[in-house]
Amino acid sequence: MVDIKDYRVSPGDKVHLDRMDTEDDGGLKRDEGEARFTKLVKRLQDLQELMYAQHKHALLVVFQAMDAGGKDSTIRHVLGPLNPMGCRVTSFKGPNTVEQDHDFLWRVHQSAPRRGRIHVFNRSHYEDVLIVRVKGFAPEKVWRKRYEHINAFEAMLGDEGTTVVKFYLHISKGYQKERLQRRLDRPDKQWKFNPNDLKERAQWEAYQEAFTEALERCTTKDAPWYVVPAERRWFRDLLVAEVLTETLESLKMKMPKVDFDASKIVIE
Repeated sequence: MVDIKDYRVSPGDKVHLDRMDTEDDGGLKRDEGEARFTKLVKRLQDLQELMYAQHKHALLVVFQAMDAGGKDSTIRHVLGPLNPMGCRVTSFKGPNTVEQDHDFLWRVHQSAPRRGRIHVFNRSHYEDVLIVRVKGFAPEKVWRKRYEHINAFEAMLGDEGTTVVKFYLHISKGYQKERLQRRLDRPDKQWKFNPNDLKERAQWEAYQEAFTEALERCTTKDAPWYVVPAERRWFRDLLVAEVLTETLESLKMKMPKVDFDASKIVIE
């Protein structure tokens, strides 16, 4: 079993991404990790049904990573087996003209989960202190205030019954090169390659600085960040599943009581 505390960023922690092993396997062998993952997926399915039935809590799961960091495959492997009736994925691209006419959290808040639901953000409101910062889409005096806005937003969600958990899928620059090259080499993956990804890659260090500050300033007791070593994909999926399982179990959910005596009902 993985100790998720080893990967959680606690308030006040200093984050050193360059010192974190992107190939970490938690000291596990792959076969035992995959066996554990299979059990966790079943447990997540049960917990999702419990959340849906109780209709008291909601869960927001945020994924951020560098390009080719594995967000899509992590979501597919870990959350794909859940009932789509109660789980939705939202992918945030650049804001459209209507969204640009509102505050930066307007479109995000509309995608927050209802009670009983799990919503997954593939990229998120954190883009407004990541790409906006690196690309200079807003002046520093604007995006610097957004850390506090984000913390207040996530605290409000928590106060209203939505648990927030955030994952940064951590890869090395060398691993990113391998994954991007794989997209170029395979005709069935070329659709995923965008030449602009190379421009983003050229700003690797600037993005690492931006991620570091976001992780340090926006991890809280009730909305923590987890830095997930993402180059061993079986371990990446296992760690995310461990975190989600422990998070949902901590809610102490129970099946709702019905207002009738089931033993007295006869179905003809």
